Amino acid sequence: MRKLTIVFVGLVLTLGAAAQKKENSINRNNPFFNDYKTPFQVPPFDDIKQEHFLPAIEEGIRQQSSEIELIVTRRGVPTFNNTVLPYDNSGELLDKVSKVFSNLNGANTNPDLQKLASEISPKLTNHHDNIALNPKLFKKIKSVYDHRATRGLNADQLRVVEKIYNDFVRGGANLTSNGKKKLRTLNEELSKLSLQFGENILAETNKNFRLVIDNKNDLDGLPADVVEAAAIQAGKDNMAGKWSFTLQKPSMLPFLQYAKNRNLREKLYRGYNMRGDNDNIFDNKEIIKKIVQLRDEKGKLMGYQNFAAFVVDENMAKTPETVDAFLQKLWVPALGRAKSELREMQSIVDKEGGNFELQSWDWWFYAEKLRKAKYDLDESEIKPYFSLENVQNGIFYVANKLYGITFVNRNDIPIYNSEVIPFEVKEADGSHLGVLYLDFHPRDGKRAGAWCTTYRTQKYRDGKKIAPVVSMVMNFTRPAGGTPALLSFDEVTTMFHEFGHALHRLLQDQPYDRTAGDVPRDFVELPSQIMENWASEPEVLKAYARHYQTGEIIPEALISKIEKSRQFNQGFETVELLAASMLDLKYHTPVNPKITDIRAFENESLAKEGLIPEILPRYRSTYFSHIFSGGYSAGYYVYLWAAVLDADAFNAFKESGDLFNPALAAKFRELLTKSGSDEGMTIYTKFRGKAPDIKSLLQRRGLE
Repeated sequence: MRKLTIVFVGLVLTLGAAAQKKENSINRNNPFFNDYKTPFQVPPFDDIKQEHFLPAIEEGIRQQSSEIELIVTRRGVPTFNNTVLPYDNSGELLDKVSKVFSNLNGANTNPDLQKLASEISPKLTNHHDNIALNPKLFKKIKSVYDHRATRGLNADQLRVVEKIYNDFVRGGANLTSNGKKKLRTLNEELSKLSLQFGENILAETNKNFRLVIDNKNDLDGLPADVVEAAAIQAGKDNMAGKWSFTLQKPSMLPFLQYAKNRNLREKLYRGYNMRGDNDNIFDNKEIIKKIVQLRDEKGKLMGYQNFAAFVVDENMAKTPETVDAFLQKLWVPALGRAKSELREMQSIVDKEGGNFELQSWDWWFYAEKLRKAKYDLDESEIKPYFSLENVQNGIFYVANKLYGITFVNRNDIPIYNSEVIPFEVKEADGSHLGVLYLDFHPRDGKRAGAWCTTYRTQKYRDGKKIAPVVSMVMNFTRPAGGTPALLSFDEVTTMFHEFGHALHRLLQDQPYDRTAGDVPRDFVELPSQIMENWASEPEVLKAYARHYQTGEIIPEALISKIEKSRQFNQGFETVELLAASMLDLKYHTPVNPKITDIRAFENESLAKEGLIPEILPRYRSTYFSHIFSGGYSAGYYVYLWAAVLDADAFNAFKESGDLFNPALAAKFRELLTKSGSDEGMTIYTKFRGKAPDIKSLLQRRGLE
């Protein structure tokens, strides 16, 4: 027995040494633990392995914890330089690895990465709570805050002190010990639920549904490029000889617009709007119930009436009541316009002998017919002028005309997927401004939608500016056979939109991490949405919209049709956006947070507002990722709030008679550069010279 024991112990020691040796090897080769030896120190994606993430996350947590401990134990009077500045600069390694991990998990994930996310998420939540709820650290931050007026701080320093202090208060620093314990539990549960919600939608969108067609007659009405793309997709799905349509919008929307088979349109549409609501292992209804209840508890714990009040208090709107009043101002004219659009489309159904009442899955099909009838404009007529390359040239053209910046394709910059295109961004004088990745097409490991993110934000260290690394991630139409990717006009405006976010990140220039580019959530869509305006201006269209085969500039006749149809279908588009915004607000201002039936809650909430059954909210609850797994909880209204800002701001350019007015462009660049240095409305009125006017939005959408 003694001999057996000795052998067993020896085996344990041997295995322990082997494990330590392996861990040391991983750490030694871990690219996160060294300065990146890449152009502009972008992440070395080719060298980053999955086993590198967890050790780097854990080491990042350890390092930042040590940095915080150093601040806490430092003797002497707390000052900006010995307390706030080192806190603002802390967590470099953790930020470095977390950004890469979270971005890859959204744009290039796999089951192993998702499993790792479920392990990493609670570690990060616990770590952030350890900082936010550290009483000794808060005492020092509060001391600087309380004496900020007498310490000779400049405006930027005052701003960062106030924002960091407010972060601690909103993070629970003033709660009792029991309250802090409760908050930790809530935050951990919410992080897990949010992660699961997103993973369910990824599966439901990319894996769990296909509309497979094996009868060519069922393709009647579809453009040739759409049919070819479906054949390519079927080949990928191991169904060669058939046609496969997915729930990704480049596949789904053309089918809804053009397919004459009404039953198949309904089938595909239901596949989309029932995501997360199929009573299977990917169902999100129970997750939503828990999230809503936990968020309500958190809002009340923080001293607010509900979670929406807690969230909106940080925004320009300040209160949910202000948000609701704003939405109602748009709701009445938009709903009236949508009902008028419905009547026009129903008239087409009746004239064609359809003998049915138009349903939600019919809207795109008959809207396309109506557009053709009213404006002699068919989207398939304009798509040849919007190849992906042309639109890319368009966004670069606008940026150059406004700000003088240029974009140089750099094949030596590492990328995380072979489809990604990297660019160096340069100032007019040729100096380096940043790096931009463009990631255009859907794939299994990418979540749906479009977004802009950063692998590194602009910052200063030891007086030296560190340039940002920015990424635009989209899900656009793929090339089909010998035809390049031809974008719908909705995809065109989406690219301009996300490029606006990218410009915001590339052009920001602030001295402190906490306030660099930091704006209220209902301001953040201004830089993106204003860019959409340039996409359809005749002067700009002539610069980038060229026929992919002939190189011909888009004809004046087509430009005229596009201009005349600008307000087409705006009732529908505004109503579906408003409906989603209202639904979001109702979830986060509940009378009773213990919702028993998600479908009933959704239907009853929107019925009370008078939503017509032919229009569903842009996002139904079970796939409303913006609010249940993104950063827009109690804040989806911000797209419309910012639409008022962007319509008003773009009017300044229009009124000047020059879309690229140098003086206005310089002022708007300053808005982007200095965003975060003051309150949102102050920043805006400094640019515009007055408060925004909602009439600009109503007029643009034809809702007056």
